[in-house]
Amino acid sequence: MIRTCQGNKAISTWSTVQRVTEIPVYLNMEISLIGAGNLAWHLAPALETAGHHINEVHGRQLKHARQLISNLYDARTHSDLNFAESPSQLFILAVSDDAIESVCSQLVLPEGATLVHVSGSQSLTSLANWIDIYSDVPVHTGVFYPVQTFSREQPLIDFATIPFCIEASTDTTRQLLIQIAQDMSPIVYTLNSEERLRLHMAAVFACNFTNHLLAIAHDLLATNNLPFDLIRPLVAETLAKGLNTDDPASVQTGPARRRDQTTMGRHLSLLSTQPDLYSIYQLISERIQRESV
Repeated sequence: MIRTCQGNKAISTWSTVQRVTEIPVYLNMEISLIGAGNLAWHLAPALETAGHHINEVHGRQLKHARQLISNLYDARTHSDLNFAESPSQLFILAVSDDAIESVCSQLVLPEGATLVHVSGSQSLTSLANWIDIYSDVPVHTGVFYPVQTFSREQPLIDFATIPFCIEASTDTTRQLLIQIAQDMSPIVYTLNSEERLRLHMAAVFACNFTNHLLAIAHDLLATNNLPFDLIRPLVAETLAKGLNTDDPASVQTGPARRRDQTTMGRHLSLLSTQPDLYSIYQLISERIQRESV
């Protein structure tokens, strides 16, 4: 059960979030990727390792598509978005959220194909509506969202540790996507679009904002000719403690947690010429103090 807020009143509602425990039925799917960016760079080899076959890769930048297929068994680049004659059964939209509608407006798929996006924030309804508008043939739709951050510069990620979040327009499509996800990871959940959006929002706080705070710390140290290495063990210990507890607030430390106004005042004085950092420090400190009552 999850709790939501309406005004000042907390309302309990049943969540659709469900950990999938079905025994996987191993499939050999024919797959095409639309997009050759960070996520596709990691996902395509993982799909092949799981026993699936990547037929085609379409990328906005041809050189990226060529680089990706060089890591695959016998995939080829696809120069346009007309896949009407493709042997693939599953088409994965690994493009930015803002590009999904534009791609759908040009996409031509085989009748009965399955099209999924990999977005944490884009709804299934939006994808289904765009296909209804732009496709001349029936197409099944779904969401195949791996909860992870991806960079081409990093070594290939082990998907066995990554949660997948699945949503689909039909039970048959849902089961298909669950089975493909389970070929790569034992951690598979079914979420609806609103739950996935809330998950994505939380992930932005935990992942993107955390990295940005590390970048701020790096710049503050560099400005004062101090090495970032001085805080690496501290950051590693802090993250380890936060991840190894059910409630990260329970292991919060620091001057705000102690209500050490003298130390916080000194820090704010150092930030007096940087109003954006002053505001961030003050806002987060005030929130920590409220949550620590």
